[in-house]
Amino acid sequence: MNSTTGNGSIESLSCFSAKAYNIGMTTALSLILAVSLMANCFIVMTVYKTPALRKPINYFIACMAISDLLYSIFWIPLYLSSLLTSWRIDGQLGQALCKLVPFFGDISFVVSIQNLVLIAVDRFGAVVFPLRSPFIGSKLCPFFISAMWIVAGAVSSPNLFTFQLVEYSGEIQCQREWKTAFGESSSFTDFLLPICILLIFIPVIILVILYSIILIKLKTQAHPGEQSANTQQHRKRQNRNVLQMSIAIVLVFVSCWLPFYTNLFVIEYSSVQSCAFLLYFDVAVVMTVAYCAINPIICFVFSSNYRQDLKRLMNCS
Repeated sequence: MNSTTGNGSIESLSCFSAKAYNIGMTTALSLILAVSLMANCFIVMTVYKTPALRKPINYFIACMAISDLLYSIFWIPLYLSSLLTSWRIDGQLGQALCKLVPFFGDISFVVSIQNLVLIAVDRFGAVVFPLRSPFIGSKLCPFFISAMWIVAGAVSSPNLFTFQLVEYSGEIQCQREWKTAFGESSSFTDFLLPICILLIFIPVIILVILYSIILIKLKTQAHPGEQSANTQQHRKRQNRNVLQMSIAIVLVFVSCWLPFYTNLFVIEYSSVQSCAFLLYFDVAVVMTVAYCAINPIICFVFSSNYRQDLKRLMNCS
């Protein structure tokens, strides 16, 4: 799915000042990389070292943080180096990186969308069926997390076969060569459409349905068997805080990734090459990377538990 290692940046240079373009992209991506590395490492470290946070929803958030780290570590440095001229690493290492960068980029996306659905299911169970045992208990967490990474690896595996180093306008570029890998009768579009339906449209519909039910339930909810009004209010406040954080993560995810996949469909189904479109494509690419930095920040902004535990860890250090 991911085609961010192509020659979009090279084409954009013909529309805009090369110096201004490189300075702008380098500054933005360097800042995003620094924030992503620090914030996501803090998330993983906080969940790992804080027993009170060892719950399914926090395991899923830590899992997203790890996938965001993969995307940032593999994609941003190589893209920054490609801004200078073309693909700067050839030979066996260059060929391997050409395949691994889009591979881990797609893994990050697929892991994230699965995590968002599981977080919604967890919140749905906690709010709609508060007296039942959790839908996703701690014992099942390792299974779901392992399954997520296996599914993500399987979905992303075509990148290992289709991305290759090729000569483009006298320069080495990392490009998707779908027909070379799978034959002339095969098409990337035939793969892209069902994958987007399964991993974007259907999950987003599920998220909208689950969070709509949760919001309605929170407005009318009264827990049977709980005599204390303070207990009810505390539970409602706790659920509402976690719900706000979860919805914020979903909205940012959709906002950051939807423009990129919209562009991907435009590229596959048309031959638009205007400067405005190339600029929009580059902005969309930056937004996908920005998600890796914004996502952990949302957790610290909306969750007092993360803020307090992070301060505690920093003080201990």
